[in-house]
Amino acid sequence: MLKVRCSSLGLLMSEPKSIEPSLLIGDIAKLYRSRPTKDEDKTAKDIAMAPLWDRSLSAGAKSYVLNLAKQFVYEYKDRVSSKAMEKVIIVEPLSIELYNTVNFTSRTKNTERKENAWLTGECDIAANKIIDIKSSWSLATFPATRATAADSLYEWQVRGYMMLWDLPNSEVAHCLVNTPEELIGYEDESVHIVSNIDPGLRVTSVNYQRCPIKEALIKTKVEAAQSYFEICIEQINEDHS
Repeated sequence: MLKVRCSSLGLLMSEPKSIEPSLLIGDIAKLYRSRPTKDEDKTAKDIAMAPLWDRSLSAGAKSYVLNLAKQFVYEYKDRVSSKAMEKVIIVEPLSIELYNTVNFTSRTKNTERKENAWLTGECDIAANKIIDIKSSWSLATFPATRATAADSLYEWQVRGYMMLWDLPNSEVAHCLVNTPEELIGYEDESVHIVSNIDPGLRVTSVNYQRCPIKEALIKTKVEAAQSYFEICIEQINEDHS
């Protein structure tokens, strides 16, 4: 059975533009096809249809699940690489060190992977709360305010971790450290060599609290993805039989 990586969970959580056709049967289909014009009627209809919207996947979510099914059938891993991703791996210890310096903590890297019936994940730090470290590519891409640091993909990722580790709070910490020289290339070094900047200005954090309503939605979306995953596998095999 498909278990979604927390780092990819946000791809499933985007809102669909329509309800999954297979869910529209009988009186439910009639209700969905009716198009009320009054705002109050629309609200009532939205409430009635809410469970079906939750069980439907967006086009982007379906594309993501189809790719997972393809990897499963053909037995390969789709690995994407870039200089920014290389930096994330190389400087992770430096970013954790920067986080500890700024917050007067001594957090260490988590190496445990957990899973449940819906998710699998390995968070960066699991102490009294989940801490996920994001190493920015450069000063130009570093989010300097909480508003610009807030990202729904990262939020869903740490919500998945909170479920797996059963912790009430989480933090996404964007850290800015020097880019390894071999990765800078022809870019301006001034946006990559940043150790001269006050450490307090190089960590931007966004905090999230655990939410049972959003966790219920995660379970619903993943279960919809699990069903669609099986359909995709069957379709691939059928098209090549």
